[in-house]
Amino acid sequence: MEGKEKLDHFKVGSLPTIMYIPEFITHNEQTNLLNNINGAPVSKWKSLKNRRLQNWGGVVHEKGLLSQDLPPWLMKVTQKINEETGLFPSPINHVLINEYLPNQGIMPHQDGPAYFPVVAILSLGSPVVMDFTPHSRLRACTSTLTEDAKEERFSYGNIENEKDKSSDNNNHHPFSVLLMPRSLLIFEDSAYSDYLHGIKDSVMHCFDGVVNEVEVLNQKEPDPELSRDLKSIQRTTNRISLTCRLVLKVHKNLFKF
Repeated sequence: MEGKEKLDHFKVGSLPTIMYIPEFITHNEQTNLLNNINGAPVSKWKSLKNRRLQNWGGVVHEKGLLSQDLPPWLMKVTQKINEETGLFPSPINHVLINEYLPNQGIMPHQDGPAYFPVVAILSLGSPVVMDFTPHSRLRACTSTLTEDAKEERFSYGNIENEKDKSSDNNNHHPFSVLLMPRSLLIFEDSAYSDYLHGIKDSVMHCFDGVVNEVEVLNQKEPDPELSRDLKSIQRTTNRISLTCRLVLKVHKNLFKF
């Protein structure tokens, strides 16, 4: 069965462009990834206001990607995503690794136009709820940006001003997805272009009504941070996410890093 056909079994919610694959990697693969991430040089970490991140694959610029090769330990997982999903027209060439403390999240945002409109997010460590909210328009940040805001803009694209909520959402409805450790979330097309996605800055997350609730509750292996009775998560450990994307325009050897 080809990758795209296999993905039909993992579609969740009313949108046909949201896929959730539980246990995409093994415990050993998660441990190896965490060891490599935590063993990266201190200089590889970029500290933002509410989290820190590592950038792999090069620098995403307005005109494309100033490319660097992914390390072998990252290429192993990106190749697996490519092979098992069949959604990317060429190999994934950019990975952002975000570390979230138990009370940290990320504001609602949309990934930028530099990327092919498919995102694959591999979750490690603590479970978390990701919220998708519809929008009818997005405005680029034209006011003076802080350095952290600039990092957000180039890494993720347009960011919603929380005070500028549109009520014209007749055809779209908000929804949430519970991201368990070792799972892979994929969203594309309308889920990519018509929704913002974000994570609340809270140690307690409720997963009652998430689009993949059945899939999570059917998992045999319990998670110590998840209460099935209360349908809630008490975040006590860090979460690491690998946001894997394809930048279509690539510029090589323009700079030495």
